[in-house]
Amino acid sequence: MVENVKALLRAHAGLEREVYLDIENSSIVPEEVVEAMLPYYDQHAYGNPTLTHKPGWEAFETIMESTQKISNFLGCRTLEEINLTPGETEANNLALIGTAFAMKDKGKKIVISEIEPISVLHVTDMLRKYGFATTKIPVDSEGIINLEKLRNAIDKETILVSVSAVNHEIGTIQPIHEALKIVKDKNPQTIFHTDASDSYAKIPLNVQELKIDLATISSYKILGPRGIGALYVREGVNVERILEGQIGTQKLWPGVENTPLIVGFAKASELAFQRFEENVDCMRRLRDELISGIIGKVSEAKLNGPKGEKRAPDNVNMSFLRCEGEALTIELSLKGVYVSSGSACTRRILQPSHVLVAIGRNYDEAHGSILMKVTRYHKDEDVKYVLEAIPKAVERIRGITGSTGVD
Repeated sequence: MVENVKALLRAHAGLEREVYLDIENSSIVPEEVVEAMLPYYDQHAYGNPTLTHKPGWEAFETIMESTQKISNFLGCRTLEEINLTPGETEANNLALIGTAFAMKDKGKKIVISEIEPISVLHVTDMLRKYGFATTKIPVDSEGIINLEKLRNAIDKETILVSVSAVNHEIGTIQPIHEALKIVKDKNPQTIFHTDASDSYAKIPLNVQELKIDLATISSYKILGPRGIGALYVREGVNVERILEGQIGTQKLWPGVENTPLIVGFAKASELAFQRFEENVDCMRRLRDELISGIIGKVSEAKLNGPKGEKRAPDNVNMSFLRCEGEALTIELSLKGVYVSSGSACTRRILQPSHVLVAIGRNYDEAHGSILMKVTRYHKDEDVKYVLEAIPKAVERIRGITGSTGVD
């Protein structure tokens, strides 16, 4: 296996250019973020924040200051509403399992959209073992949740609703304000959770203005370090811990806090919000150039998800008929363009993306999809290079079957 990987890496020698677009699954951490983190490994605040000595007090102060920054950007009332976790997956598990166990005496029904991330879908499946039931609300061809069916699903037994603010695969911006109002009008006791990992620093989102109960955010989705995320829990909402162990500064997540990663998360947030409108405009322009360029150069290429203002500014998800997505990611990698075929959660399983199936894509369309996400650091030259690489890669793969479909 190792030799096979080494051979693949040797095949990448001499690349003209490299363009990393797989932000869905991991990210390049900017130099400013790395530099902000480094002192906290060996020079400052390297102690346990619960201990009564100088390094411990420094760590406590640093964690509180970093958490305060994140809470301000999210629109929290107090920094205590932010609960740091090792990532988005853990935050979603805490939100769903913690709420289900805290509310089990009030009902056993959970409602989600059918295009939620795996860390929501699989958790609700697991909760069935404990007597909970899940209702999945369908979406339309653009991935927008059916609000009328959501309304009909909410009853006195509904304890939790989870709908992502932005879909992680196709970039659909959900009508969260309307969905939340429907839920609370039908049952004010129902807890409303949103995975906001793909909306944080991408679209305006203020948890206090929206009156959301729970919200998940992730560091690497905003070019911060991997291994750190957070769950916003509105003051007064009851969530049970799902892990036991040494309690530090985080009341809902035990263990010793990773101060450098927390600093990196705060710094990445700071950079993302520093020129928020400018950053979003940059991503939106590059997104649209990629979409229009691909459609103009490659026949039988379809955009998955909505266009324009209903789509996250960074998201490009395309399907290419007669072109298997995993093969296309390899071919593009050999040209220095790094993308993913569907989400990281499902690409190792020989099943089409549940998101693409939900919006009506057939088997071939779903398997022929690739996902790209742009950032404020990408340049016009990067997009130009990608638009040169994709038609060639598609032509090569389709050519194996005798039909290129490239204009």
